[in-house]
Amino acid sequence: MTSRRLVVFFGAASVLLVPWTIVLAQSLPCRYVSTHWGIAWAGFDAGLAVGLALTGFAILRRAAWLDSAAIATATLLAADAWFDVLTAGSATAIALASAEALAVELPTAALCIWAARRFTALPDKQERSFT
Repeated sequence: MTSRRLVVFFGAASVLLVPWTIVLAQSLPCRYVSTHWGIAWAGFDAGLAVGLALTGFAILRRAAWLDSAAIATATLLAADAWFDVLTAGSATAIALASAEALAVELPTAALCIWAARRFTALPDKQERSFT
């Protein structure tokens, strides 16, 4: 698949997601009870722990897949911060989740992005080609 087709695909997908997001924001219930809430969060955090471990291991080994592990982990950290803050139930819980997001999760996500860029730089300052 050519890069032009990929650009069109991802652009169209992002545009089509806008009305779907609006529908969801207006139609989903404000309260939803799940019997597997704890398992869902524990699974998410287990995946985050694996991502952090893989990122550290990839840095140690200078693995070719470091950028993939680091960016995936940064994404999980940002999602964790987002959902922690938005699902907090009280003002105290919101303040604690916000503090954790600003002091731990988002800086760690930024560190993952920095590591992905720093340790996967190509020799001789070559540019990556997507054609």
